[in-house]
Amino acid sequence: MGMKCAISGKKPSVGNKIRYRGKAKYLGGVGKKITGKTKRRFLPNLQRIQVQDENGTVKTIRVAVSVIRSGLVQKPVRRKAFQISKV
Repeated sequence: MGMKCAISGKKPSVGNKIRYRGKAKYLGGVGKKITGKTKRRFLPNLQRIQVQDENGTVKTIRVAVSVIRSGLVQKPVRRKAFQISKV
């Protein structure tokens, strides 16, 4: 199992880490200059959670937090709802 979301398919992407030096023009300097570029990886925020599918089976999968927040996954019910007994 690689670092990939089981629902949305999010996976690590590649970008640049840019390093600046100097004083900004609006602060009275001559401007910021780029002094270095290095490759970096942007990793998705994956969490291991239990998910209940439409059949009612519960399984553990790795899912991005954006998927959990948007409500695309159904978490299993841990216990019965509280009921007041009728006397």
